[in-house]
Amino acid sequence: MKHISKILACLIVLGLIGTSCSDLEQFNVNERNITEEQLIVDFQHVGSKYKPIFESIYQYTPAWSYQLQQNLNADVYSGYLTNPRPFVAGANNTTYSLVSGWNNFIWSVPYSNVMNNVDAIKELTETDFPTLYAIALILKVEAMHRVSDVFGPIVYTNFGDLANAGVYDSQQEAYNAFFADLDTAVANLMADIDSQKFAAFDLSYGGNYTNWVKLANSLRLRLAMRISKVDPAKAKSEGEKALSQSLGLMEANTDGFFVESALDHPLFTIDNSWGDIRMNASMESILSGYNDARIDAFFLEKNPNDNVAVPVVPGTLKGVRAGLPLLAGYADELEQKADYINFAVINDDIHTSTVQLMTAAEVYFLKAEASLRGWSGAGDAQANYETGISMSFAQHGAGGAAAYIADNTSTPSDYVDPVNAANNITAMTDITIAWDAGGTNEENLERIITQKWIAMFPEGQEAWSEYRRTGYPKIFPVVSNQSGGKIDTDIQIRRIPFVDSELSTNPEGVAAAINLLGGEDNGGTRLWWDTGGPNF
Repeated sequence: MKHISKILACLIVLGLIGTSCSDLEQFNVNERNITEEQLIVDFQHVGSKYKPIFESIYQYTPAWSYQLQQNLNADVYSGYLTNPRPFVAGANNTTYSLVSGWNNFIWSVPYSNVMNNVDAIKELTETDFPTLYAIALILKVEAMHRVSDVFGPIVYTNFGDLANAGVYDSQQEAYNAFFADLDTAVANLMADIDSQKFAAFDLSYGGNYTNWVKLANSLRLRLAMRISKVDPAKAKSEGEKALSQSLGLMEANTDGFFVESALDHPLFTIDNSWGDIRMNASMESILSGYNDARIDAFFLEKNPNDNVAVPVVPGTLKGVRAGLPLLAGYADELEQKADYINFAVINDDIHTSTVQLMTAAEVYFLKAEASLRGWSGAGDAQANYETGISMSFAQHGAGGAAAYIADNTSTPSDYVDPVNAANNITAMTDITIAWDAGGTNEENLERIITQKWIAMFPEGQEAWSEYRRTGYPKIFPVVSNQSGGKIDTDIQIRRIPFVDSELSTNPEGVAAAINLLGGEDNGGTRLWWDTGGPNF
């Protein structure tokens, strides 16, 4: 209607003044169409590529994609969550009968939505808009170190190189490339730190480059600590670089790396709509045993007034043992699920549209461990440890942090399954909360990692990686191990095998990657940084 009115107005003018409308077609242009020239003026040709990167570090939608990308592997292997339904009659990832079709998403989502978009951003910005390129590099490292920490060798430095596109880096080579990319990112941002070029596209920091440098430094410290056992010299060098950078690390909860999106957190659907995830028994053991006030910020009773199906004591938060098979006496998966679905659900305050990827609390725990390892600039181990706990309590609005920090008697509790007593298990540790100045480095490291594990919830990928690196916290093994001997029940799963899509399209690359891995392509083979040796 608006275009027709313009044409009629033109014809009226034609009749009045005897002139012509030389190009009526201009009025028929769809105003919703945006030209490439218009996109370039406000950087939309670049900016539009960031959103799918932010939302694919793990994928928001559809929720089942995240369920396969992270939830039914790392979220469970970390000891945070587990499924009340024994999918595939109990033969699934959680019982170590690894489902190749599920695991393809761990690989395909970041390559399709992160690496491809970063490559496009690089082409458009590397020379003329280096700060925009810097943000892409930080996001790339954040996304792809997670992929490497699942598989080991990955395609990273050769991605986009047509001649070598399928050539894998060893995990050591990938980590060296991560550090180099963070070097470039920090240098680019520091050269134009007050720029606001990214503000319109930033789903985390509102375009504040100082916060992005703090994230890069904090991410460097995380990755440095990850390799501290396998390459202590490189780890110390990179860790001290992070600790000494002029803008520093995350210090306040507002510095944390959270992605803001209009989309629901995928856990909201998986937990509430489908009833496919519940508290893990390890989480119950540690939080309940420590009388940790954060438990109520993390979890809720499903039906506190209607726990009829199973004898859950009202007012308690029950977890489910990981790796449940289809138990004897149940006709099918859904019948068994009905007995566990009323166990503790995730608090809606956790699965909001704001997705947590790194917190200030984690950084303080990293600094505490760096101090134990003698890294310059790390500060006092006990002070960092206690600050990390306080920051986490504050982040979740929990009270009583001071008393909790001083508690030198509480320990993780034994687990009791009210559905099936065969799943009962004794607590794996008697480590207390309060720092012990006379304790060994190993004892205090267990405290650090246990509290870091709590503070990182619900980010299961990082929690699983830290468990594999250190052996902490001590989480319950699976009830049923269906790996056919490839994975040790007590050592637990170490990685995911290379995926079907790569095996079918890049068999030579995968064969070389397995050689770089240094072991069989199964869930029992340790990654490069997962030495299995002592922590000190």
